[in-house]
Amino acid sequence: MNPSLRNALTRLAFMLVAAAAALPAAANIDIQHWVAPNGARVYFVESRVLPILDVQVDFDAGAARDPAGKSGVASMTQSLLDTGAGGLDEDTLAERFTDLGAQLGGVADNDRAGLSLRTLSSARERDGSLALLRTLLTQPEFPAAVLDREKARAISGLREADTKPDAIGSKRFARALYGDHPYGRTPTIESVTAISRDDLVAHYRTHYVASRAVVSIVGDVTREQAEAIAVQLTGDLPQGEPLAPIPAVTLPQASTENIAHPANQSHIFVGQPALQRGDLDFFPLQVGNYILGGGGFVSRLTKEVREKRGYAYSVYSYFNPQRQLGAFQIGLQTERSQAAAALKVVDETLAAFMAKGPTEDELRAAKRNLVDGFSLRLDSNRKLLDSLAVIGFYGLPLDWLKKFPERAEAVTAAQVKDAFQRRLSADNIVRVIVAGD
Repeated sequence: MNPSLRNALTRLAFMLVAAAAALPAAANIDIQHWVAPNGARVYFVESRVLPILDVQVDFDAGAARDPAGKSGVASMTQSLLDTGAGGLDEDTLAERFTDLGAQLGGVADNDRAGLSLRTLSSARERDGSLALLRTLLTQPEFPAAVLDREKARAISGLREADTKPDAIGSKRFARALYGDHPYGRTPTIESVTAISRDDLVAHYRTHYVASRAVVSIVGDVTREQAEAIAVQLTGDLPQGEPLAPIPAVTLPQASTENIAHPANQSHIFVGQPALQRGDLDFFPLQVGNYILGGGGFVSRLTKEVREKRGYAYSVYSYFNPQRQLGAFQIGLQTERSQAAAALKVVDETLAAFMAKGPTEDELRAAKRNLVDGFSLRLDSNRKLLDSLAVIGFYGLPLDWLKKFPERAEAVTAAQVKDAFQRRLSADNIVRVIVAGD
């Protein structure tokens, strides 16, 4: 690293520490939104506290858009964007980002895929980094040799994962939840082997288009500069054609699947599809889940499974909202000889919570934790960018962050009970146990 860059990064580190307390509270976050002339949706928060610019560009290009029989195309496309573009190979691209002190990242999940950038907001670093990001987004080359290398690496990883109980359980749980729905498909050795460079090019051309781009910008630029950045990053992309919507999820029938494995510990997965992004039940379910299993050592599941009976060191639950119904999941590991007993306690704890809901004391404590801790979810530009990108991609209200504390505070015990009873059902709960007796 050259001395000037090292000094700049050192100064920036001190500034980050000094300015952390000055970052805006959620109530003061002003999200600006507009649609660029090419159809890209843009979300912008101006923040002058730090000389930093964070940008993320997402597309409707997640794993749910994988071609049939070729699971892994979406993630492979996204991961190869920075391995050759605009006549520059991956080493040259990496060196140029390093010389500019910029950090490249990305997202690839069921619904979306894209790239993110963190750079200093000074003109040289900002302009150089944005130019590189534009090259990756608009001129990727998907070198055949790199694809072969990454396929070999992915296949090796899949072979190893297919021996591990947690990875085995995660795949089988997804299949039990979603069947042949796109959310239930996961990469396999066969599907990755079948991926060709033509598949990546076709996926990129179909899905990385201006009309479905979501550009999220946080940092030390003006509205005028943000408008120019959005056009710069997406202006050379084709408009794209409308896509068919992701199919609705069909709820599974209740089932229990036992998978043989020699591990000493059983890995247990319990849940069902339950929640979409933007659903009005989000807040009652989030508050309720904190009480049930999301609150760590103060949750009911931890008290019943760990503290009272010592069946597991850790047990958790969460909701994962997606464009279509995302999963509610409970998970734990336990000695295989007591897997059946631990699962029985999990089932009974969940059933009791669904039947009676939380106590008023539990409700107050959960809301206090969620409301008081919410600012920690926004205490950096990077965290704010993550939230802004979710708001933009899923079309959540612009006041979502501002309203979070009061909406969580307004949740009642009756609302938690009602939401859990409507969103979860014993008729649809699936269970997967790997290495059970």
